[in-house]
Amino acid sequence: MLRRNAEIYNDDRYFAEDPIIFPKKFASLFRTGSSCFQDVEIAAVMASHLAWGRRSMIIRDCRKAFDEMQWKPYDYVMKGNYRNDTASLHRTVKWNEFASICSRLKAFYNENNTLEVLSPEQMRTGIFGSKSNPNAANKKIHMMRRWMVRDDGKVDLGLWKNTDKAGLIIPLDVHVHNTSIKLGITQRKSPDFRTASEITGYLAGVFPGDPVKGDFALFAVAASGNC
Repeated sequence: MLRRNAEIYNDDRYFAEDPIIFPKKFASLFRTGSSCFQDVEIAAVMASHLAWGRRSMIIRDCRKAFDEMQWKPYDYVMKGNYRNDTASLHRTVKWNEFASICSRLKAFYNENNTLEVLSPEQMRTGIFGSKSNPNAANKKIHMMRRWMVRDDGKVDLGLWKNTDKAGLIIPLDVHVHNTSIKLGITQRKSPDFRTASEITGYLAGVFPGDPVKGDFALFAVAASGNC
């Protein structure tokens, strides 16, 4: 059932109103020489950071962020003149939080060419500015990594070539967690890294070498409500 659903839902038509459309847009421009690699990475950072709540709200507020950047994320970040106030960008995310992420990205890109060199923990503290927490599921970071690494040419981008997709961790949101409990994949109630690792370990047996392909299957089951 999981394999069947993964094949069906690993398809762009189910993600036309998903935050991945923003890094995907810049990836398309990058491949034609109309954008830079860092544009894709920054778009993935911002879209994943805002990816919680209703999809329509996420898409609306991502567009606000990219409008602010004039759809040139890397130029915007490196110029250093950010919108920095306490108005809401998306739900509880304020523009000054957006500015802080931009500032950390600028400092990173002053010394490095790609975010791929960062571990999830380094991404958490060094880019998103959260406190270190080895037990955190880091859903948005693992979602971004799925976007950037998986390379089957369907939904995900496959631009990070030095990261093995076999080592990716499932992005643990409430739907993935609840569905995994209902299917008997995990019995753990805490939405933490240990739970994400347990679910990923199960999916590695279903999708050898590509465990987070199971994200599409669990999305499908959650969307259908049929467990």
